[in-house]
Amino acid sequence: MLINLHVKNLALIEEADVDFYDHLNILTGETGAGKSILIGSIQSALGGKIPKDMIRQGCDSALIELVFHTESQAVKEKMAEFEIPFEDGEIILSRRITSQRIINKINDCTITVSRLKELAPLLLDLSGQHENQLLLKPANHLLLLDRYSGQESAELKEKISGLYHACKDLDAELAKEEIEEDQRLRELEFLQYEIREIEEAKLLPHEDEELEDQYLKISHSRDILTLCGSAYDQTSEGNFNASAAVGYAFRDLEQASSYDSDLQALTEQIGAIDALLGDFNRDLSAYMRSMEFDEQTFHEIEDRLNQINHLKAKYGGSLEQIFRYLADSKEKLDKLSNYEEYITDMKRHREGLYKQLTEECRRLTRIRQQASLPLADQIKKALLDLNFTEVEFGIDLSPKDEPGPDGQDNVCFMISTNPGLPMGPLNQIASGGELSRIMLAIKSILADEDQVETQIFDEIDAGISGRTAQKVSERLHLIASGRQVIAITHLPQIAAMADAHFLIEKSSDRQTTISSIRLLDEEESVRELARMLGGAKITEKVLDNAREMKALAH
Repeated sequence: MLINLHVKNLALIEEADVDFYDHLNILTGETGAGKSILIGSIQSALGGKIPKDMIRQGCDSALIELVFHTESQAVKEKMAEFEIPFEDGEIILSRRITSQRIINKINDCTITVSRLKELAPLLLDLSGQHENQLLLKPANHLLLLDRYSGQESAELKEKISGLYHACKDLDAELAKEEIEEDQRLRELEFLQYEIREIEEAKLLPHEDEELEDQYLKISHSRDILTLCGSAYDQTSEGNFNASAAVGYAFRDLEQASSYDSDLQALTEQIGAIDALLGDFNRDLSAYMRSMEFDEQTFHEIEDRLNQINHLKAKYGGSLEQIFRYLADSKEKLDKLSNYEEYITDMKRHREGLYKQLTEECRRLTRIRQQASLPLADQIKKALLDLNFTEVEFGIDLSPKDEPGPDGQDNVCFMISTNPGLPMGPLNQIASGGELSRIMLAIKSILADEDQVETQIFDEIDAGISGRTAQKVSERLHLIASGRQVIAITHLPQIAAMADAHFLIEKSSDRQTTISSIRLLDEEESVRELARMLGGAKITEKVLDNAREMKALAH
């Protein structure tokens, strides 16, 4: 359930901190006091869109925070999937809004808004002021029926969606592969030419790198010999070469060490240098003797590099890309060479998928048919409880011409609210006030199926009054007996049923306007009911009436 709502610097709300209670929480207040802003903040906290201009004027940022306590297994699994710490059943959702960005967190872990939206339906179900209009679209009737059908329906729909999109992908591939015979022959000939050109080159992995190293060496061989010769002169051939100088130094130290043994270590070091320098000179001399400029080898390497670079320009910027291009071309060649067999196999695979798709659709249709009768019966009973004195309700299923991602059924809610008249489509029969009660009936039934612990109703009383309002209040009380309900209302009959009654007020000091919310005690709740009953002037009789309404509700 929703334990706490904290809102700061959002629209008219400077700061609001609300602790909600079990069962039925009622929010009332004058029109324009900020009730919808408060419910909207809950919706926003759960991933709804937040306009940047919602930040209170003069403030840098706004904050919305919700604290839930839940024992829901579905929530536990989702939190484990998100790898977010979850202890003692507590979940804290927060969204900080600035002019540049919105920061979303769950239990102090930053998350994406898409993950926030995944978790939200598991925590609460929010019925906004305009949700009743969803009943005017038969596509939503299908969704409501599937929600009632439960997990089996959801898993089957997921499977059907996968099969449907696999069929569509194959259709697109078949359409792309359907080519004229002369075009196929042209492509076949061109592919054969490209494959032959690459294969005849007999390319080796990393061959280009090795050839480029050889090309660089041969093309600069004269420079290499000149530089090596200079180095050789400086170490062994010139008048002041390093080898001779080190040799003299070694002999001098060797003689000196015969007089002083402390020089022995230094003599050994210079001796090692003399030996290394001698080895170096022999190796350098051997390298220079091996350096022969071969004009023919140079041209062979140059021609091979030109051939490789030509292939790179046509088939990819590297040998790896050329090899990939060759593999892809061979695969295409195989398709075109065995074109009829390839297309036949693809069509056979598509037929198999389509057959499986239609079979799964038939299974889903049976599940929907089995669920439609008890759902229609429960909705009818709920409508009778909501002051539909004479009502018939049914769910009509008819097949679509072709399967879709959600099956092969059209679903339409049917209703008759007048005795003797046949049932007709809900969107053609029901009035605005009737739609709100029908939605309440459906929500109350689905609440048990969904096992959501918190339900929020924003002005569920639209278009009703009198005895009907009393029936709606009783229905809300019934729903709240098994879960937490938060409802905004303008009707005293509904407000009187509150287990916790909150008042939303707006105040102004001529410079700023602020909305605030507070919990009412018993007497304050009576006075708020009196205001809702009597308007501007609250008389003693109106107060007595409010007390009686409260007593009857208890």
